[in-house]
Amino acid sequence: MTTDVAALVRAAQAGDRAALDALLGIHLPLLYNVIGRALNGHADVDDLVQETLLRVVRGLPALRDPTRFRSWAVAIAYRQVQRHTRMRRAEELPEDPPDPRADFSERTVTELVLTGQRREIAEAARWLDDGDRDLLALWWQEAAGVLTRAEVAAALGITAAHAAVRIQRMRTRLESVRAVVRALRAKPICDALCADWDGRIDPLWRKRFIRHVRECPVCARFGRGLVAPEKLLPGVVPVPAPSFSTGFLEHKVAVLAAAAVLVAGGGFTFAVHETPWDPGSAVLSNPSPSPSTFSLYVAPNGSDAAPGTLDRPFATLGKAVAVVRPGQTIALRGGVYRPTRGVVITVSGTASKRITLTNYRDERPVIDAADVPADKWTVTHRADYWTVRGLEVMNSRSHAYVCISCRGTVFQRLSMHHNQRSGLTLRDPGTIGNQVLDSDFHHNYDPDEPGTAGIGLGIKFGDGEGNVIRGCRAFNNADSGFDVGHFGNAVTLEHNWSYGNGVNRWNAGDWHPNADGFLLGGGDPAPVAAHVLRHNAAWNNHGDGFDEDDGTPGGANLGALDVRNNTSFHNGGTAFALGHGPAMLADNAADDSTFHSTDPTTAAGPRQPDGRLPVTDFLVTGSGIGASMTPP
Repeated sequence: MTTDVAALVRAAQAGDRAALDALLGIHLPLLYNVIGRALNGHADVDDLVQETLLRVVRGLPALRDPTRFRSWAVAIAYRQVQRHTRMRRAEELPEDPPDPRADFSERTVTELVLTGQRREIAEAARWLDDGDRDLLALWWQEAAGVLTRAEVAAALGITAAHAAVRIQRMRTRLESVRAVVRALRAKPICDALCADWDGRIDPLWRKRFIRHVRECPVCARFGRGLVAPEKLLPGVVPVPAPSFSTGFLEHKVAVLAAAAVLVAGGGFTFAVHETPWDPGSAVLSNPSPSPSTFSLYVAPNGSDAAPGTLDRPFATLGKAVAVVRPGQTIALRGGVYRPTRGVVITVSGTASKRITLTNYRDERPVIDAADVPADKWTVTHRADYWTVRGLEVMNSRSHAYVCISCRGTVFQRLSMHHNQRSGLTLRDPGTIGNQVLDSDFHHNYDPDEPGTAGIGLGIKFGDGEGNVIRGCRAFNNADSGFDVGHFGNAVTLEHNWSYGNGVNRWNAGDWHPNADGFLLGGGDPAPVAAHVLRHNAAWNNHGDGFDEDDGTPGGANLGALDVRNNTSFHNGGTAFALGHGPAMLADNAADDSTFHSTDPTTAAGPRQPDGRLPVTDFLVTGSGIGASMTPP
């Protein structure tokens, strides 16, 4: 296949699908860089590139001069960036201001792998107006030798002379804010520079900072010794564009064969079809990772003024969750973190670009929340499509982790212990399709309400379909181990163990035990929810093993509970207190059953290396009755 662009354009206009694929493949990296630079690593880059490709295909038959294809395609990309900027500005919501002395650069700085003055340019771009930032994206490609000045001018829709004037004005403003960036990163920082700054990046503060740096005898030095940006830009690592196979491009912009090429108004029109991508129909050829797949790193000895790389990690989880974007991973290094304020998660992933919060490799990060105010939850999660894995939270003076109206979130291999109100709580309407897997919740206790507060895991005070708890243990909590009372839809609980809850291990003088192994009802009136329970076991709890009523007036769950193959052993109350509603009970085991072992030592031991429940013969009947006690 020829690489003569003009020849490819003519062939594509004649209906040659292979030529069209080659044409798009050649120009895809350029379009990715123009859009990626202008959007500063925004999660919408991929979508805008795809929209640009579609517009290129739709408009290709009308392109009269094939030699101008590249500048024409760049102009389309530039208009898409401008359109996106206008829409984003119209939809923009106010955000919590960042720490004025923290590094204000976003994830793009890290992903470009810049050093020295190259990093300063990327950071300075954050201070430019939208128009200047878009122009910088084009000039970036000119400085790298990818575009000519004529092509930049064509993309802007102006003459080359006018483009030169605009670029020079933008360059002057860029140099001014580079000095500001240097001043803000100085150690020690000039006290007069940040006085009263609320952390926001806007034209007013840019003007004030530029004037200060120009007039301040301390900060004026930061405007000296700057290397010309045109010498720095070519050395910046390009934004990697996916290397798509021909099949992928055919799918994304499927141009019909000769029979589908229509004559309309004297010119050719391509019939373009866009359908969902089926990964089974083709494979990616040597895919390059996009910036959104890189990790953010956090370590106890890090700094929130750092870029969040493995070598220069953030210090706090709060910083990481504030800058994370869909598709990214936050990796917590091992050690103890001691936050002084609660962490609030508001950035959502998507079904195809989940956000992951995980421990780094086999390291053990521990969040000691003793210094978080008692009226604040340690982690408040208000976002969808996250995976939270390998996290340990202890000593919270309230709830350790609360997920509010979460959708599609997975919690796995957590350890939540010695907190006051609860280890983990999922709550409020719209709690849909979440999973809690292979996690331990223990020794949660509230000294202000001894015996009546301090649950292990709760899904309550809301509604939503598709929530699952599997392979978890809740033990030695002051209140119930698992609490799905007050929740309006069925929750599925499988292969969970609840034991030792409600026992006064804290020598509290005014103990009011109210703890069950599995609490399945509660409220006034209680929601009617047909919870499903399979292969769960409850033993040595102060109250009932499985209970549909929390003891309040109207607190009985009258839903059609489906309770099969569960075991209740040596609990202080009733084994299965499920007599109020039309519950289905079958193949459950209780105290009078025959078990291989009644020694719980192995069941209370360490989990398996993969996080599953320990192997045990405790409470195993071997007859198909009761919980299998086999890890799922």
